[in-house]
Amino acid sequence: MTSGVAPRPPRSERGPTKLFVGGLNWDTNEAGLTEAFSRFGPLVEATVIVDRHTGSSRGFGFVTFEAPSAAAEAIREMDGAELDGRILKVNPADRG
Repeated sequence: MTSGVAPRPPRSERGPTKLFVGGLNWDTNEAGLTEAFSRFGPLVEATVIVDRHTGSSRGFGFVTFEAPSAAAEAIREMDGAELDGRILKVNPADRG
């Protein structure tokens, strides 16, 4: 039985869409992360990781794009860029 839809390529061929964003300013929130990264393409989500006991930022987060091409552009443009006075480290979060 065929549905007429081509099978989806393996994840490794599509490229990562979830990125690790390190070096965040303690005051950077999810709205700021979304604003900084949404210029590269539609986001599925943007999350700043917080300490569960204090509620304070742990200085890193994740952004997930709809398209691997947007994620790749974000890595090229944002790795080493400054956000809220801090230099970011941006790389794929998937460890395949």
